[in-house]
Amino acid sequence: MIETLTLITLATLFLIFFRPGKTPPLESRLTIERPGRYQIVLAPKLNLAQPFIEAIAQRVGNPGGAMQNSETQCFAVRDKQVSGNDKDVYLLAISCRNGMLHFHGTQAVSDDPGNYPETIRKFTHDVLAPLPADAVRSPEMDERIVDAVNSVAQRQGIGIDRLAG
Repeated sequence: MIETLTLITLATLFLIFFRPGKTPPLESRLTIERPGRYQIVLAPKLNLAQPFIEAIAQRVGNPGGAMQNSETQCFAVRDKQVSGNDKDVYLLAISCRNGMLHFHGTQAVSDDPGNYPETIRKFTHDVLAPLPADAVRSPEMDERIVDAVNSVAQRQGIGIDRLAG
């Protein structure tokens, strides 16, 4: 009797402490926000891109003051861990607005690279709209974002194509 009770208690404790974490379902849009640092919005089936994007955010570092703004930088990404979905390519838009990084990722609608810029613009139109004419743009931040994406992609063996804005 004592052995059975001990075994049940140990099994319960094991399940409480070592239960696997929950991963977001692939069919849901994933939004991650680290207040004051970055926000990530990923279309359904792109949650596996999260580690790559968080590595970019870490590489860019703290954008600095609230006046840091950048143009939206768009990329076509070929990631083997994410390519198991419908398409081999997903699209990533990165921008800095008021000192906070914004990442938006969506699936490519077609295999035609000529459609990529329009697809990512439609997905990000609310948050990553073009900078207003009176906003102060930081070319240095643009360069930091592009350098971070290229560096992390190279380190992780991910293919990147920068899209013309």
